[in-house]
Amino acid sequence: MNTLTSKQQQPKANNRSCRPGTVFLVVASLTALCCKLAACRHDTAEAGSSETHLEEAKRAIAASNALYFQSFVRNEPGIFIDRYAKDCCIMAPGLPAMCGQEAPLKFFRQAYEEAGLRNGRFITTGIYGNGKEYVTEEGRWQSFDKNGRLFDDGKFLVLWKKTPGGWKMFRDSFSSNRK
Repeated sequence: MNTLTSKQQQPKANNRSCRPGTVFLVVASLTALCCKLAACRHDTAEAGSSETHLEEAKRAIAASNALYFQSFVRNEPGIFIDRYAKDCCIMAPGLPAMCGQEAPLKFFRQAYEEAGLRNGRFITTGIYGNGKEYVTEEGRWQSFDKNGRLFDDGKFLVLWKKTPGGWKMFRDSFSSNRK
């Protein structure tokens, strides 16, 4: 008969033992990795939605700009006024800022009656921001008289604001390239 000592009958235990804290470090590392991956997915989702917001803003600005000078072609200030937020400021060269709900009509009348503006063109060179509440448009502009002659040109920065009525000009600042 084969007699085994108690040491021989027991299976050999794995001599690899965990040091105190090793399990904690592994779990903590895995938790941190999962959190980082989750944050990365969240940032990617936010970036995607910002892209969508910005694209929406760009389309709205292009549509608004296409109508802007039609107000002067048709002598319809309502078209012009609708481009601006109710709390807008128009900062034209050589004039004090015109702010508030009446500012667009005041500026339209000055541009139409005093300057002789009858048409124009915006050339947008950049739109910056995330498109959630505000974006900034940068570009150049040209103004034409009743004979279609260019009589002024310059550059602009417009701060657009998302309102319940859509994207509106909140701050309109421009300057002439002419003296």
